Amino acid sequence: MNTNLKTTLIIGALALGIVLLFRSGSPSNPESGAGTASNVVTAAGQQIVTIDVNGGYSPQRSTVKAGVPTTLRFITDGSYDCSSAVRIPDLGISKNLPATGTTDITIGTLAVGTIQGTCSMGMYSFEIVAQS
Repeated sequence: MNTNLKTTLIIGALALGIVLLFRSGSPSNPESGAGTASNVVTAAGQQIVTIDVNGGYSPQRSTVKAGVPTTLRFITDGSYDCSSAVRIPDLGISKNLPATGTTDITIGTLAVGTIQGTCSMGMYSFEIVAQS
């Protein structure tokens, strides 16, 4: 393979990586993927927060209304890492999720504040922010 072609392929791969990084947000930034309006739905007086699980949690931050019964809905699709073991210490919740499927965890009616959740190893985190 000639040098010009190698250089072009390397530059193209780097450019694609940069585009994907800015498009998805940095995994270490809790603000990334914070499109809370799209992952929180209210139905029958209850709010459901949908969180995708696969090598972390997406979005990492969700905003809900305080004082409304809340359920977290975890969606897994071939998740075999530590993010499939959810821990929410403030609520005494520890739940192993299936590799593929949907798991609802009722967290009750939250007061104004922030609830932190992590994987079993503490590598990946998410938070639920309850606002008035």
